[in-house]
Amino acid sequence: MRTRRGTSYPIVGAPVPTNRKRAKLTTSAIRNFDALPDDIVSSILVKLGSTADCPADFVVALLTCKRFNCLGLNPVVLSQAASPETFAVKYTKWSPEAQRFLQRCADAGNAEASYTLGMIQFYCCCNHRTGAALMAKAALKSHASALYSLAIIQFNGSGSSKFIKDLTGGVTLCARAAFLGHLDAIRELGHCLKDGYGISKNISEGEWLLVQANARELAVICSTPELIPGPRLLLPPYPYCANGIGSDLRFSLLPRKCHPANRFLAGWNRDKSLYSGYRICSYVGCGRLETRMHEFRRCSVCGVMNYCSRGCQARDWTLGHNRNCRPMVRFANVNVNGAGAGAGGMW
Repeated sequence: MRTRRGTSYPIVGAPVPTNRKRAKLTTSAIRNFDALPDDIVSSILVKLGSTADCPADFVVALLTCKRFNCLGLNPVVLSQAASPETFAVKYTKWSPEAQRFLQRCADAGNAEASYTLGMIQFYCCCNHRTGAALMAKAALKSHASALYSLAIIQFNGSGSSKFIKDLTGGVTLCARAAFLGHLDAIRELGHCLKDGYGISKNISEGEWLLVQANARELAVICSTPELIPGPRLLLPPYPYCANGIGSDLRFSLLPRKCHPANRFLAGWNRDKSLYSGYRICSYVGCGRLETRMHEFRRCSVCGVMNYCSRGCQARDWTLGHNRNCRPMVRFANVNVNGAGAGAGGMW
């Protein structure tokens, strides 16, 4: 039997249709929310900021109500939002409002915001002094990526002349980042020890650090089964390592998720490197751009790829450069008649 509106009466045992209308909050529910202490609401916002997958997760929560907006912008909450994705601003969405939000979080003492804004200021906006100061602020809070980035700046002399390099300071910063477990810093420090670059040469200690870096890389692979495809195994090692003792990983990996700051740099500097004359790091997960001509080092075999550090070179090697790297041959002692004295050596 149907009612006057045309709907049927409910049948015994049949599922009850749900009301699609959004349930309104009752006065008692609003009173219960207002009765919550500020400490509990702030802890909820801190947890949200620490687990956010994108900036919208945190920003939308602040726009929910006036109380969330007031407590969410409190320096105590902003300083404890530890998720890097909370500050993952896309380069296409960069605006003065986004910069002010990152600056507000950095002023509150947030290490992730200080590092992200410092990388953008240093490598995108060419504000080298401001960017280095923000990264140093994050490094004081034992931010491993900030320490490693400052080490790269010291090794390359970024933002200044090529004659102003602090190799000892770079090794010190790299050692601190390696102590905190930064994978690229461990590998960089291992190569510095093997070559005696900025530190006393110690081949055995350097090879031990490279083995530690390889072990950590393998731990990531073993914990993620989909990253172990069969055809990727047993690829050739680095060309400058005749034996495989101190070489880096001898197989290819899938690209790992890079830091939001590096994703911003890669998108921002991709087109800028075409008309500025400065080269961008060839590792797709880096995005760093030269601050002066010929700052980055080339691959010693092919002479085509450019890298800001050996950590980026090692990562790019495992992502496919091992299949494309071919020795570049140059011919020396060629006379005016075109007859050469012999084949030249490889770079």
